[in-house]
Amino acid sequence: MTTTAPEGQDAAGRVVVALDLPAAAPALALVDRLGDACTFYKVGLELYTAAGPRVVEALRERGKNVFLDLKLHDIPNTVARATARAGEQGAALLTVHAMGGPAMLAVAAQAAPPSLAVLGVTVLTSLDGTALEAVLGRPAPDMEDEVARLAALVRDAGLHGVVCSAAEAALARRVLGPGAEIVTPGIRLPGGAVHDQRRTRTPAEAFRAGASRIVAGRMVTSAPDPVAVLRRVSSELAAAGPSRP
Repeated sequence: MTTTAPEGQDAAGRVVVALDLPAAAPALALVDRLGDACTFYKVGLELYTAAGPRVVEALRERGKNVFLDLKLHDIPNTVARATARAGEQGAALLTVHAMGGPAMLAVAAQAAPPSLAVLGVTVLTSLDGTALEAVLGRPAPDMEDEVARLAALVRDAGLHGVVCSAAEAALARRVLGPGAEIVTPGIRLPGGAVHDQRRTRTPAEAFRAGASRIVAGRMVTSAPDPVAVLRRVSSELAAAGPSRP
């Protein structure tokens, strides 16, 4: 497995703030407000659909790293071309769905330039066991079994790592090894709201389990004082100990 990882393993780079906002203007205003407190931002489907590659360019001009969370899932040729375009735009991380299959995963790994790490999305943090069984059309008695199966597909295809719940981060680390990127959404501060996530953890819990980066979404973007929230997250990370590889 290729293990090239994006830069920035201090607290500002270990926390990826999700810019799940409807337009570029409020997203970039938040970036400017956070300043040096965060160097890594996630651009997902909502913002990318609204603003397109221009928002990636604007983040790069500000010296920020971009996690382009598009969860690509299509025929191999289409995914390969989209992966190459993401690399040209300057993204540091890109997601594809692990359920897209071995061929799709392999071509995504091959199409990525050295500056782009491609991650396979395992099981969405919004899914519980019942919902996963409905998607698969078969019993799925153990969520960890499904995550391990998909993580192995990602590993064998040569991708850089996975996106998974922090609840499965330790398992993913065992499957992928020490050099892989493991990015975990579904993060909350102690006592914080879980929103529509089903398998949540605190920042410290995620890193102790094996995460290399965490995604902080509404707990930052909806906060009256997002800088103060990031300071709390940094304190959690300090309590978690050294960064994972």
